[in-house]
Amino acid sequence: MTTERFEMRWDVQTLQRIDAWRSEKPGQPSRAEAMRRLADAGLAALGSDDVHFTHGEKLILMMLRDLYKRLGVDGEIDPDFVSEVLGGGHYWVFEWEYSDLFHGHVDKKHVVYEVCNVLEMWSQIEFGYSKLSDKGKKEIEKKAGSLGQYVKFLGFDGNTETEHFSIAQFLIKHLDRFQEFKQHDLNPHYPLLPIYRRMWQIYDPMREALIGRHLSSSEIIDLLSA
Repeated sequence: MTTERFEMRWDVQTLQRIDAWRSEKPGQPSRAEAMRRLADAGLAALGSDDVHFTHGEKLILMMLRDLYKRLGVDGEIDPDFVSEVLGGGHYWVFEWEYSDLFHGHVDKKHVVYEVCNVLEMWSQIEFGYSKLSDKGKKEIEKKAGSLGQYVKFLGFDGNTETEHFSIAQFLIKHLDRFQEFKQHDLNPHYPLLPIYRRMWQIYDPMREALIGRHLSSSEIIDLLSA
């Protein structure tokens, strides 16, 4: 294996942490060897989506297996099956057998934030519409086109906006947030996110002015017209 030399400089505190780490290892490796091992461990953790367990995690799982058997717990996961997988190092089996747990997906924070913004916006739209007079509602129907005839949050497309759809479902059905949408279908079966983003650009500057009042008919028209 060919190697290449390069210079690396560290602050004193980081070097002290590296020295403390290598002093606990058998044979006390040199700083260069310690850095190689740490780099390998860091790259392995960042660059692989494979299922892996530390020795401590495996020990805890085996202890839980014993508790399951002693207490006679009848769960969805077979503890003896888990024991066989861990003992044989067949970690890939978990991704096959328990794909609902070992899927590797984690919701992105900025998507959660965007979903909450959209739900807040539509909550204000629906509430504001419900408070309008018949005259105000008819004005919306007249000026906002086809959308004005159906002022209701339709949700996110379950096929092309899956992360947004899943987060909205979880917020509404499991966290009991935005309960005004609980009876909505939430899957229009066509993408709406580009429209919501255009609406948000109009709604965001309105937010501070909505304290103590609801959206007016003209504001709802502006939002629906986006």
